[in-house]
Amino acid sequence: MTLSFPEDGLDEVAAADGPAGRLFAEAPDSVSFKKLRKRLLRQVRQALSDFTMLKDQKRWLIGLSGGKDSYGLLAILLDLQWRGMLPVELIACNLDQGQPNFPKHVLPDYLDALGVRHRIEYRDTYSVVKEKVPQGATYCSLCSRLRRGNLYRIAREEGCDALVLGHHREDILETFFMNLFHGGRLASMPAKLLNDEGDLMVLRPLAYCAEEDLARFAEAMRFPIIPCDLCGSQDGLQRNAMKAMIAEMERKMPGRKDTMLRALSHVNASHLLDPKLFDFAGLAAAEKEKAGD
Repeated sequence: MTLSFPEDGLDEVAAADGPAGRLFAEAPDSVSFKKLRKRLLRQVRQALSDFTMLKDQKRWLIGLSGGKDSYGLLAILLDLQWRGMLPVELIACNLDQGQPNFPKHVLPDYLDALGVRHRIEYRDTYSVVKEKVPQGATYCSLCSRLRRGNLYRIAREEGCDALVLGHHREDILETFFMNLFHGGRLASMPAKLLNDEGDLMVLRPLAYCAEEDLARFAEAMRFPIIPCDLCGSQDGLQRNAMKAMIAEMERKMPGRKDTMLRALSHVNASHLLDPKLFDFAGLAAAEKEKAGD
């Protein structure tokens, strides 16, 4: 089922009080931006519906890195919350990982100006990563695990039901191909996941959103972007190779990204090779009728 989104009401948000009103007060008034905004709202609502993300949910911790995707996630969720389509409390959280020259004032100043409830947590995982990872190796895996562990802890301390992350369509496709080419398995980022401890959901409401749309949205909204200086400067990352490969597919065959994303939601286990997912041993042809019967 595809959810529709009302054509009107976008301007009303900008005129409203509260975080959503302050956030969209200076948003562009162009037709192209309004179409972009409505598309992102519709896609997030679709993900919320398809994966039943709102079941038994009262409070969410929003992981806010300072990048375009997490800013976009927060903005869209605030928009939906104002419209009464997201009946959960939102807490934005940034984990300051101790990276040199990190502009500590940017996120708290921005969130204070909007009136968004937030928590800024300092944990020097940067030093741990630099110490543990050999020279020339990529930092992303260990950095991500340390960050995720701290975010789980903070979510519990804040009484949240879920940790909500800003991964989008391209992140999901890149992870699929990384697992396919380097991990030897068919797996990607799920839109909804129960953590190993079984006490928190991990949600990705941007699962259907295109990275290009989020980049355009961030530029139009003039989010104060904070670049990652730890892993972003390293060459040869597997994810960068996957990103380039998928981009080349899309260039040669427009629409392939959406097709591949749909494929991840239409799995036919009997046409794969995993006997744990399908009972190949019990597969047998129907007995033929005996002659004369």
